Amino acid sequence: MVSKRLSGEAGHRRKFMAIVDDTPECSRAVRYAGRRAKNSNGGLVLCYVIPEHEVQQWIGVQEFMRAEAREEAEAIVNKVAEAAREGIGIEPEIVIREGDRSEQINAVVEEDRDIAILVLAAGSAKDGPGPLVSLLAGRGKAFTIPVTVLPDGLEDADIDALC
Repeated sequence: MVSKRLSGEAGHRRKFMAIVDDTPECSRAVRYAGRRAKNSNGGLVLCYVIPEHEVQQWIGVQEFMRAEAREEAEAIVNKVAEAAREGIGIEPEIVIREGDRSEQINAVVEEDRDIAILVLAAGSAKDGPGPLVSLLAGRGKAFTIPVTVLPDGLEDADIDALC
């Protein structure tokens, strides 16, 4: 069941969420989400999901690996957040989760009912549009909020003009 979005009510603001990872298309999704948020007086949420296999692999050193994966996630998302601050002038919220990417994205959306739009960007790789867009296309069920998918090939100026 879809919980009611609160972004249109008094004291709330619409948030755009971009999923942070190490793909080239990530920066385009963050730029679009950040620009849309800034131009609409909304908020930007940057969500990074540490994959399950990175967390649960070696039982004897599981905590060490979990801490290492968390540090890597924090470094990646902090770099992206700094780029949003400097390039867009917006202070993003940072969310880091562990587990199944699809389940964690849905959980974040359900927990923060101000998140109104999920922003993804398609990649240019010959093996498909990228892991997030492929995940979206292969899901058995839809996300509970609208999803904006940016096409490959948009330059920063194109993204800025769309926002």
